[in-house]
Amino acid sequence: MFRRALSRRSLKSAYGVGVAIATIATLSACGGGGPAQDANEPSGNFPVRAVATFPNSQRLAQHTRMVVVVHNTGNKTIPNIAVTICNVTCAYPAPPGQGSAAGAFAADISQQGAANPSRPIWIVDTPPLPCTAPTCNQGSSGGAVTAYSNTWALGALAPGRTATFVWRVTAVQPGLHTLAWEVAAGLNGKAKAVQDGTTPRGKITVLVRKAPAKTYVTNSGKVVSQK
Repeated sequence: MFRRALSRRSLKSAYGVGVAIATIATLSACGGGGPAQDANEPSGNFPVRAVATFPNSQRLAQHTRMVVVVHNTGNKTIPNIAVTICNVTCAYPAPPGQGSAAGAFAADISQQGAANPSRPIWIVDTPPLPCTAPTCNQGSSGGAVTAYSNTWALGALAPGRTATFVWRVTAVQPGLHTLAWEVAAGLNGKAKAVQDGTTPRGKITVLVRKAPAKTYVTNSGKVVSQK
């Protein structure tokens, strides 16, 4: 999963994953020093039950939540539970402009020569595990961010425990869009999450309407949005 998820803009080849991991071994989630997020990752399959929710019908400028809930159904601790958000599909190889080639909650434009072809479909207002350190800037990728493109991790997950990934986002591009997600048990591919014998993943098709949601203020001062 993460061989293909490594940012193509930071590495010229996916075959450089080992070099990249060594280079970033001292990076922590908020950009400081600390142990590598994939240190001492064990090999094996880790059973989970994963469910994702995201409103299928939205409006431009509407605030919504993308939620992925992962439950450890096995008898071993998952090393580092992680979720990758992809454009259209998380399968590899993906067609041009799909997969993790585009930024999370974004899509690639077809303009030739663009330094960064990704354009947001949703702006991420708050990522999973927001970074609260004094060094974190507003709009950061959050405390769960990893060195891999489009991927967030929440650390070890004990048997019977549940991890909840929440992205609070705002729709900024109208149209019919497909958001894909995929779960992993670690960051370097040795620990694999499995659900019913396969990698936990899914797709959600969302229609973002052009007209923003209408709002009004009640006599009591409450702001109400009309669907």
